[in-house]
Amino acid sequence: IALPISSSSDVIDFVVHKGNGVKGLVDTGLETVPEPYIQPLEERLDPTKFQPENSIPIIDVSNWDDPKVVNSICDAASKWGFFQIVNHGVPLEVLENLKNAAHSFFQLPSEEKKKYLKENSPSEAVCLGTSFSPQVEKVLEWKDFLRLSWVSEDQASAYWPPVCKEQVLEYVKKVELVTKRLLEVLLKRLGVEEIDKTTEIKLMASPILSLNYYPCCPSPELTVGVGRHSDISIITILLQDETGGLYMRGTSEDSWIHVLPVTGALVINIGDVLQIMSNDKYKSIEHRAIAQARIEFQSHIL
Repeated sequence: IALPISSSSDVIDFVVHKGNGVKGLVDTGLETVPEPYIQPLEERLDPTKFQPENSIPIIDVSNWDDPKVVNSICDAASKWGFFQIVNHGVPLEVLENLKNAAHSFFQLPSEEKKKYLKENSPSEAVCLGTSFSPQVEKVLEWKDFLRLSWVSEDQASAYWPPVCKEQVLEYVKKVELVTKRLLEVLLKRLGVEEIDKTTEIKLMASPILSLNYYPCCPSPELTVGVGRHSDISIITILLQDETGGLYMRGTSEDSWIHVLPVTGALVINIGDVLQIMSNDKYKSIEHRAIAQARIEFQSHIL
């Protein structure tokens, strides 16, 4: 299929305004990265700045009450702001079903997916988009996403895409329990002995799950999947596929650490809100994603 564009404005019109996304762009068979996606040199990931990956903590949380587990979680939140957890109670089948369902959504025909664009969506709880904020960004990110806001199971059943709603619902329910345990551990270290119902509602209200899709990129070194940023949240729970591609800010200047995917693991990322709540005891760290062929799942607890 010939690419029906010849200028930067045509690219933006095709991807953003017509709702084809980066996936639609890639499906035209393009062999170069279009100008609107080419990042300035200072925003590209320099391979010479990589740190060894084995410095990211991987914590077995099969016993949440074990003082060693509690210390490991709080120490990782203080030193790194990022860590991975295993044996967390979310079955591997639930994680794999989510990956497969998300993949199925992004492989739907373009016209089917466009039903969930902001201007077409049946509900504010469902939004298909691309990049981050393409209306104001100077350079676009090589990413499409489906953002699902959790209000109630009835609303999710009514409005979320049929191809993935059951799998996402199951994931949200399971991860909610993990989120609660993490917050209990982290807040107890700050002197909050018990989270009452009112506080729990404030902390756990309206989780947002974003299914991020990064299509194949002809020259990934020229662009980014997600630019460097920290999360405006309490915590983020992230599920990567086996390809990886998530990088967090390293301990030395301008260095980056690849958060290697671990089968069955969930990546925990301390957000800006928790850093503020902890008076900077816990760290919200800059991170980014490279452009390559993979799917990534993020559950933002706001």
